[in-house]
Amino acid sequence: MLTERHEGFAVLTINRPEALNALNPAVLDALDQAWSDLEADEGIRVVVVTGAGDRAFVAGADIAAINRIGSAAEGERFARRGQAIFDRIARSRLVSIAAINGYALGGGLELAMACDLRVAADSAEVGQPEILLGVIPGFGGTQRLPRLAGSGAALWWILTGDRVGANEAYRLGVVDRVVPKAELMTVALDLARRLAERAPIALALAKRAVREGLQGDLATGLDLEAALFGLTAASEDAREGTRAFLDKRPPRFRGV
Repeated sequence: MLTERHEGFAVLTINRPEALNALNPAVLDALDQAWSDLEADEGIRVVVVTGAGDRAFVAGADIAAINRIGSAAEGERFARRGQAIFDRIARSRLVSIAAINGYALGGGLELAMACDLRVAADSAEVGQPEILLGVIPGFGGTQRLPRLAGSGAALWWILTGDRVGANEAYRLGVVDRVVPKAELMTVALDLARRLAERAPIALALAKRAVREGLQGDLATGLDLEAALFGLTAASEDAREGTRAFLDKRPPRFRGV
């Protein structure tokens, strides 16, 4: 796992290019530890997640690791481990951007879907091909994909194991932007810089309002929004942001 820190944001690279960045238990542990380190760094607000090399974001869970699973209980533990890490990313105060530079298959697509925003190279391919191995998605694919693409498209991908290109994934709402491959990291880093300039409290609570609000009905979501708006409106950053607007100057947010 490679971590590169910048002003306000970081780039986290899954660094196993010889295996197309496949997720084995060691890689999952390294991802979990790297995320812990970034969450503990108060200067980091945004994380760009990508894969090493020019072929894959993450090509999936390590097939050899799946082959070694000897019981249903062991398989469930493996799935819950991946789910816990990806759910941590989804619920984190850090805003995450998946820079999908190549194959995002199986666990790779599940990792990308756990991120808040997804920017894909026009050459990228995504899919949930686990059915071709005799298993189903286990790191959140059966739950996050229908929420993004709808149940029909999700079932098509999951039941057939088909891969689709970046433009089709964009059409279905699974990725948010498609850019030429040569421009991918430039676009992702520019987006990270822009977001890192936002008020930290508002950034984290806006993410929370959307993520948690979608889990319940509209009335519950509106209650959550009002409560979180109250927290942001009472912050020093809100005083600074509104004063800067009135003074016609850039705001200087401090995360308080």
